[in-house]
Amino acid sequence: MNEPQDEQTSAADDIAAVERANTAFYEAMERGDLDELTGLWLPGEDLTVSCVHPGWPVLTGRGEVLRSYALIMANTEYIQFFLTDVGVSMTGDTALVTCTENILSGGPAEEGSSLGPLVGQLVVATNVFRRTPDGWKLWSHHGSPVLAETGEEEDEDSSS
Repeated sequence: MNEPQDEQTSAADDIAAVERANTAFYEAMERGDLDELTGLWLPGEDLTVSCVHPGWPVLTGRGEVLRSYALIMANTEYIQFFLTDVGVSMTGDTALVTCTENILSGGPAEEGSSLGPLVGQLVVATNVFRRTPDGWKLWSHHGSPVLAETGEEEDEDSSS
């Protein structure tokens, strides 16, 4: 008689675990912790793990994906993610997280400065997780830039 409630509790627990795994991914990036980031990706998936960083081609294979994060971390002095519009969908042992990454980042400092110039960027992201015996692991990340509205389109419409 308690089966529907047990299923709801189990689903809520799974969603919370996926949300924690998603948060851990972004926190590892913020700290520049490549070891932790490596542990968050699906192990043994040398061919199926994939990643698309904004403006990059598709990266396939665990090694190629992790190398990309090592490069990003080595060339980014500061990065912080403010996640909004986070949604989690699940089916079986696969979870899909969609969100907007509000990113604040900075490169290496210029001579005489303690911090490089800070840049803001909006990216919509999809993170796909798979359930493993060791918890939810990232299978795929896809980030796409959100194009900023410039107001030029309105100007063009009013001049015709």
